[in-house]
Amino acid sequence: MTTGAPTSPYTARRRPSRLRRYLPLGIAAWLVLEIWLLTLVAGAAGGLTVFLLLVAGLVAGSVVIKRAGRRAFQSLNEALQRGGSPERGGGNGLMMLGGLLLMIPGLVSDAAGLLLLLPPVQKAVSRSAENAFDRSLRKVAPGSLGDAFQQARMHRPDGKVVQGEVIREDRPEPGEQRPPLTR
Repeated sequence: MTTGAPTSPYTARRRPSRLRRYLPLGIAAWLVLEIWLLTLVAGAAGGLTVFLLLVAGLVAGSVVIKRAGRRAFQSLNEALQRGGSPERGGGNGLMMLGGLLLMIPGLVSDAAGLLLLLPPVQKAVSRSAENAFDRSLRKVAPGSLGDAFQQARMHRPDGKVVQGEVIREDRPEPGEQRPPLTR
């Protein structure tokens, strides 16, 4: 049982997005590149060297993730003690991503993880991700979920976020019957 406007059985299928189309191909190319580089380094420096590099990446990644998590928890605790909200981002998320990339076996992911640990790279990645997110929110059609998210991000003129709660009461009119919620 449906309510609302009837839908046509001949609705056009949406084309898959570029991300859905090319992401599996990108992951496959990345895996092939990682394996090729590992065999190349193993041939030049030896298998034990590659193994030690992979173990060092795992240990370094876990240390970075632990430190970034501790820093994020500490800034959250300080913000709660001040009675405010924590600073936006603070680079902890990108540090955790860098640590995760260090933990993934491979030389390309290790290089990307090490790059993400540098503060100028973190600022550039954070800025570009925020701009891309804002651009995607501007493209959202009115009445969609993204539109609701955009409305929830409204700020006061002094820069503070307005906290709020929406309470919706759907009460049936007297005499209106609702169907039972069964399969």
